[in-house]
Amino acid sequence: MGYDSVDKLQNLLASEVFHYASDRKKAAGRALGTFIELITYYLIKNWNLEVFTSIERPLPEFANSEITHNVEFTLHGSKLLVAGEIEKNDKPLSCTKIIKKHFNNNIDIIPKGGMIIDKNNVIKNAFVLSEHKESFISVYVNSCDNSYKIYELKTEPFAMFECKRVGIEEGMRKGPQTIEKAKQGSYVARTVSSLQRIRYNNGSLGGIIQKQDGTFIIKEYYTLLNETIHSNDSHVLKNFILTIGIISNHGNWFTSENQNKELKVLAQSYDWLIFLTDNGIGEFITDLLIKPKKENQPIKEAFNKSYNEHKKGNIFTKVKIDYYADVALTNYFRKNAEKIKRWFNVITPKNRDLNDLKEELFLLSNKKWWEVY
Repeated sequence: MGYDSVDKLQNLLASEVFHYASDRKKAAGRALGTFIELITYYLIKNWNLEVFTSIERPLPEFANSEITHNVEFTLHGSKLLVAGEIEKNDKPLSCTKIIKKHFNNNIDIIPKGGMIIDKNNVIKNAFVLSEHKESFISVYVNSCDNSYKIYELKTEPFAMFECKRVGIEEGMRKGPQTIEKAKQGSYVARTVSSLQRIRYNNGSLGGIIQKQDGTFIIKEYYTLLNETIHSNDSHVLKNFILTIGIISNHGNWFTSENQNKELKVLAQSYDWLIFLTDNGIGEFITDLLIKPKKENQPIKEAFNKSYNEHKKGNIFTKVKIDYYADVALTNYFRKNAEKIKRWFNVITPKNRDLNDLKEELFLLSNKKWWEVY
């Protein structure tokens, strides 16, 4: 990637981009965290799962809805309501304009307000148009063909993604908050799904899920996980959530072959724990922000507008993205799908790869979720 490590890239960003900040390296570290979320989102998008996705939606604990957790992405059962083209006079595209065009006579649609595409051509991804008791309505912009689709999504998700990154502070061997972040992620992963983990006396991992009649299914964890994913029994699927963690350590959480305590805590908690390598995030930064090709120049421009001394707002995040940067990122992930797969190491489950995760999410996305609840 042209640099020995992402830590060196972080120092480069600190000196050349965040020179104005009081803590330049911390500011660069936050930007790296944003990049991990962007990579995850466009990976989901490239797998054609965007229309099942909600961003930063509160996720309740299983059978304990008083406690919720914000995670980066949740995937929900969804159904298409309407599709439309973005005409020149549609921009800016507001919530009110969309409702007037497609739902003017529907008294059940209570708009949340806000801009889907604002006057500066900034998209709000997975824009929530309206909330309901058992579902919500979201708008998904396809910048590549100037269109949008409106979907109704079930409130209860079938999968979640959480992204975590910890950098090394100057003069320290490892970041002081690493174990706290690992425990936080572990707690969320263990408490949101109806499929629970138990530990046997011999140290092996078991799974337990309660049936409608009050009895339990108890099996080796990944056997039961696989059976649940392939099940069409609505009582088994109810409140099941596949938990996926995307982590990037840059010296703190080591590798899949050399796991330290923090990585082991996460690996025993998520159904899938995926490691974004230094080389992966380094290629992302090099290809798109340092030495971009002409077609990727809008990505660098959106980044520069978002991270400078006189910035007016960030238009390079998973929530808000410049329209033309979105086009470039979407095309980059589509054209480089095979290379991007090599950016990741699967920590757990063992002997699985991203294609297996994609297949599991595809199976779950096609369940009859509207019949489960």
